[in-house]
Amino acid sequence: MGYIYLAVAIACELLGTTFLKYSEGFTKLLPSLISITAYGICFFFFSKSMQDINLSVAYATWSALGLVITTFISFAVFKEGITPAGIAGLILIVAGVIILNLLGTPAKS
Repeated sequence: MGYIYLAVAIACELLGTTFLKYSEGFTKLLPSLISITAYGICFFFFSKSMQDINLSVAYATWSALGLVITTFISFAVFKEGITPAGIAGLILIVAGVIILNLLGTPAKS
């Protein structure tokens, strides 16, 4: 169940981050409200995920997936670019999270 909660947290974080961009520095009401609400839901489900997943694994997974998908959103939706070095950095981050998930922490008891 922890990974389901984590997936919901990541989805809400992505929604919140996307609408944070649309809020234009919290000057637009509806995107600002969506962003704040999404982040609140995100943190609730993230806290629930840690009942079953180690903090280090949950946070690394949340951060890495959020970063990779947010980068894709910024590229596809907002037409922002990324350099080859940026892509290499994302690959290294994902590799680190995979290693952490597979080998980096003992199972939560």
